[in-house]
Amino acid sequence: MSTTTATAASLLTTTAAAATPSATGSVRATAQAGVFEGLNPSVYNASDPLVLFIIQATIVIALTRLLYWPLAKIREPRVIAEVITGIILGPSVMGRIPGFTAAIFPPAGMAPFRLVANIGLVLFLFLVGLEINLSYLLSNWRIALSVAALDMTIPFGMGIAVAYGLYNQFASEPGTAPISFGIFALFIGVAMAITAFPVLCRILTSLKLLNTTVGVIVLTSGIANDVVGWVLLALCVTLVNAGAGITALYVFLVSVGYSLFLAYAVRPTFMWVLRRTKSLENGPTEGVVALTIFMVLASSFFTSIIGVHSIFGAFMVGLMCPHEGGFAIKLTEKIEDLTSTLFVPLFFALSGINTNIGLLDSGIVWGYVFAIIFVAFFSKLIGGALGARMNGLVWRESFTIGTLMSCKGLVELIVLNIGLQARILSTRTFTMFVIMALVTTFATAPLVSWLYPPWYQQKLELWKKGKIDWDGNPILRPDGEDPEEKYRQGDTATRLLVYLRTDGLSSILGLLSLFTSAGATATSASSLTDQSGNEKSNAATDVATPQLAQRPLRIQGYRLVELTDRNSSVMKVSDIEDYAAHDPIVKAFGTSTASNTSRDVIVSGQIAVVPEGGFADTLATQASKSNSDLILVPWSETGSVSEVQNYYGGSLKGSNALENREFVTLVTDVFNKSRFLTSVGVFIDRSLFEMGNKNHGTSGDDSNTKTVGIARQLTRDATGISLAETQDLGAAKFHSADGRGRKIVRVLYKRGEDDLFAVRLGYQLAQSDKVSLEVIVEASFHSDSGEENEFAALKSVITETSPTNVTFVNTKDAAGSVQALLALPEDSSTVSHSSLNSSSSSVLVIVGRSVSLLAESKAESGAAAGSSSSSSSAGGSTAAVLGTTASRLAAEIRKGAVGEKAKVSVLVVQGKRSGVAVTSGPVGEDGKGQGGGGGGGGALRRKTSHDSMESRYA
Repeated sequence: MSTTTATAASLLTTTAAAATPSATGSVRATAQAGVFEGLNPSVYNASDPLVLFIIQATIVIALTRLLYWPLAKIREPRVIAEVITGIILGPSVMGRIPGFTAAIFPPAGMAPFRLVANIGLVLFLFLVGLEINLSYLLSNWRIALSVAALDMTIPFGMGIAVAYGLYNQFASEPGTAPISFGIFALFIGVAMAITAFPVLCRILTSLKLLNTTVGVIVLTSGIANDVVGWVLLALCVTLVNAGAGITALYVFLVSVGYSLFLAYAVRPTFMWVLRRTKSLENGPTEGVVALTIFMVLASSFFTSIIGVHSIFGAFMVGLMCPHEGGFAIKLTEKIEDLTSTLFVPLFFALSGINTNIGLLDSGIVWGYVFAIIFVAFFSKLIGGALGARMNGLVWRESFTIGTLMSCKGLVELIVLNIGLQARILSTRTFTMFVIMALVTTFATAPLVSWLYPPWYQQKLELWKKGKIDWDGNPILRPDGEDPEEKYRQGDTATRLLVYLRTDGLSSILGLLSLFTSAGATATSASSLTDQSGNEKSNAATDVATPQLAQRPLRIQGYRLVELTDRNSSVMKVSDIEDYAAHDPIVKAFGTSTASNTSRDVIVSGQIAVVPEGGFADTLATQASKSNSDLILVPWSETGSVSEVQNYYGGSLKGSNALENREFVTLVTDVFNKSRFLTSVGVFIDRSLFEMGNKNHGTSGDDSNTKTVGIARQLTRDATGISLAETQDLGAAKFHSADGRGRKIVRVLYKRGEDDLFAVRLGYQLAQSDKVSLEVIVEASFHSDSGEENEFAALKSVITETSPTNVTFVNTKDAAGSVQALLALPEDSSTVSHSSLNSSSSSVLVIVGRSVSLLAESKAESGAAAGSSSSSSSAGGSTAAVLGTTASRLAAEIRKGAVGEKAKVSVLVVQGKRSGVAVTSGPVGEDGKGQGGGGGGGGALRRKTSHDSMESRYA
């Protein structure tokens, strides 16, 4: 009794002491002042796990970005950097430092990290499904099935053989579930046969192969491989999680029923919501994004509770989402940044943390590592190569496809993590396969660059077209025609490839109007009027007239969009057909070009999504594929390659737009890469010459008005817009067609192929009643006999066929030539300066680039640079890209203001050089005539966006 009383008294005393405030504060609430009260942020606190998670995420993201910087230089995917980050932070490297793992990645603190990583995995698998366009697979299903079948069955069979040794050697290790060999073999077979479709898209895009025959076959086969692989993996996980055979059957049937429910019940309802909210046309609204995320989470929840991994539910919702109207691309843009920046690196870093290279501690283990790598690579290589060869491709193309299909990447890592979580794999076998995934992914891009380099692609294309033999020798055509006859056969440029830019669209449309109006007079009469007004018969014209009338002008707009690391950027490439159909610039180009034409015009529009450094090569390649006669490139009005004007930096105010280093490099590359493929014309709108003249007025009563900002945009000649005569800067005046007057085209001829092409192009534009051509012939340079004969023949044809609207002016030197090119039109000599801004006084100057003359004209180049207000280095840069003549002309235009000089736009042209340009390289082992080269082309149906698309804007 006394003992009970003492115990009760002790409890009461303790309770009272706890309830009474203490002066010393020995019993206090949880510390709220953080580090000021001695809190250690690296110690895991279950009540506030965010602090340690921020430390972990910051380390992972920073190290991933640091490792990816050098890997990006060699075109390696980011997943390699993410996995290597995890390996460095895991037990293989940093984990060997005492106390590191306990402080940064303690076992108790990994639960929040793993939770966020798995949320990222669910969202990422949704984006993977969203990236797959099943309609693309259906349109090329024959090739996809033939290549994917062999590319899966051979690795699957060889994977089972490897699985037999792995099962007997490592199946009893700690951390593995007691499963049968059949289930283990099924998992290893899937791990060997699967292909990383997302990484494959990025490699194809970075190597500019996505729109080639190789790219189309790999893309379609990769889609089929991915879909089948995920189905087999889901079956494998179902068999592991099911306790009995009947349970596995139930899970499988419910999974099939759920897939049908998504396809035939959820998708139609979702499409109704998208049409009701106009999300297909205008992009997903905030409510649609929320609905989509809800479906992803709900689907992941359902597949998880029925015994299938949660990622399969997210993947099926991604497959369900439509691609019409670019909806999939726009939805990806809403979700991808946070997912790829935070969530995905955490998951793949977690894969690396779970990897322990220290477990590879014996010769037998390393023997299995090499065996796994060998089987994973060569089985895919053989399967893909045989499948491609069966479709008629040459051996080198076939081996390229097999190498691409061997890429494992992030999909393989996801499969391995599922196997680790399902306890199919031990940590040791998991590490083996992670090393295999890294090696095969890392080797893909370098091997493809070696097997299928650009010079070989160009050679193979020319060989298929019959332009060269297999050894690279040009197949020459007989050439014994009359030198004058080739100039009577038709226009110089009837196939135009136009580089579309938002900043230069209006000016380039004005230039194209000269091409579309040319030919109006050629179809009107078979007799000509001489200088005295008498009609004379011209048999040559009678022959040329029907040819000019019957040959349509083909104009292809080509818009270049920069490729980034975002998923949406890659999706724009794979879904380029839908993306191009809804691009406003392409649509506006087609509508504007097809109107008000004087001849038959076929207009098409395409988009290419490539890295900025590949813009020039893409234009040259497309010109070669489409047999273009001329590439037209408008000069940048934004001050850079970017089409977006910098309204805040003011980079163009007071600066010379021709001195932008980025765009100068682009134009130089276009000239160099197209030298033997097609002719090139760089168009410089007259407004660009006025950008640096901040105090330059518009003359007349508005002499104090600065030609910057809105005023510059309203003085373009191309659209027929003039400055508003009122003080309303937002107003614009449009001239009627009759009031615009004649267009004046002036061409300078010194010597060389470029100048000769400039005269021929000016002659083509002069085939219109509203165009006058002035050919300025400079006598300071003396051509050789061949060039003199060419020019004499061309001059003879021009004089015979166009005597009324063509004049030849002889000058003695460069100064006289520049003065003649910039002189006021004769019908404008008495007009007030204020009217010079109107379209009636517009002048187009066409000059040859003739960069080869720089060495002989060094003194003239120095004079041009000295007369310019820019520095000598900048002047040299302009002369190097545009040529001496254009550089001097630009300098005179800029310093001449209005005065007695006309306002001119300049077209700098480079003629196509004769011969076939094939970069020398080793001859492949294909041999002559093997497979016919293009045999696969008959069975392959490309997207219409990669064809001519001639009728889109007809």
